[in-house]
Amino acid sequence: MKPGARNSITDVAGLLVGNAGDTALKSGVTVIVAEEPATAAVQVMGGAPGTRETDLLEPHNTVAAVDAVALSGGSAFGLDAASGVQAALREAGRGFAVGPVRVPIVPAAILFDLINGGDKAWGRYPPYRDLGHAATRAAARDFATGSAGAGLGALTATFKGGLGTASAVLECGFTVGALVAVNALGSATVGRTRHFWAAPFEENREFGGLGLPHPFPSEARNPLTKMSQQPTSVENTTIAVIATDAPLTKAEAKRLAIAAHDGFSRALWPSHTPLDGDLVFALATGRQPHPPEAADFIALCAAAAATMARAIARGVHDAVPQQGDLLPAWSQAPALR
Repeated sequence: MKPGARNSITDVAGLLVGNAGDTALKSGVTVIVAEEPATAAVQVMGGAPGTRETDLLEPHNTVAAVDAVALSGGSAFGLDAASGVQAALREAGRGFAVGPVRVPIVPAAILFDLINGGDKAWGRYPPYRDLGHAATRAAARDFATGSAGAGLGALTATFKGGLGTASAVLECGFTVGALVAVNALGSATVGRTRHFWAAPFEENREFGGLGLPHPFPSEARNPLTKMSQQPTSVENTTIAVIATDAPLTKAEAKRLAIAAHDGFSRALWPSHTPLDGDLVFALATGRQPHPPEAADFIALCAAAAATMARAIARGVHDAVPQQGDLLPAWSQAPALR
């Protein structure tokens, strides 16, 4: 297993990603566009999710594929982003056919970044619908990570959060890609060090190459959270997409989403708390001709967890300093162990 050419979710054939954001707002939107409708599922494991169009992704429900997935800041206001994505896709003639009408299917999830130092005085209507439209129009193979899109205003317990991505190509030929906006209650780093919890899965020094700390700090067993750092701001959420070019059923896609949550547990301490809305969408583009055998599907699920852990660390690693930040970027903390 090795990273794909871009080390990005767009190494999965059939996917594009677009970002749009406002640095004064300190918030934004990321859209994953499927060039052709992709089989989709979702697994929510946080206690405080904010979502749109997730019920239809359950295996027993009718619609099997989606046109795009929207990840947005803005808490519940950010759910408007999916309307902008729908508008852009409708303009392109995309959508689920119902007689003469086409309805773009765009599940969405949001994270809370309303108290992050940005100017949220947007007037009557929030800007997320327009940001969703702009992000869809910008969708491409290459896109910015770190302080971009849905990760623009993200925070963790110790450093700024951000938008991260990673990919892996399996020996059986399938590709797995992850995309995540990291805004966790907990920390992606070990205690107060710069070492990432995801270090055992790192490829090619993609998030600094520091490995795990030695000796391991005893205080790392005590979870650092935003509640201890910023007592008045405890709203969080890490939202993600795991994708593959394997042809999967909706039930198999849901199992892949479940497996990808193991990457949250590997990369964030703590994760899946009552104050996080931790969620993973799964997309299967089906660009490979044959479905996975049982052993290959196990490998696919393991790769989903490892790739997600790497993407989380990269999101924090890639964040950059901006005016009005409440927390430092990872790159600003050389004095930490």
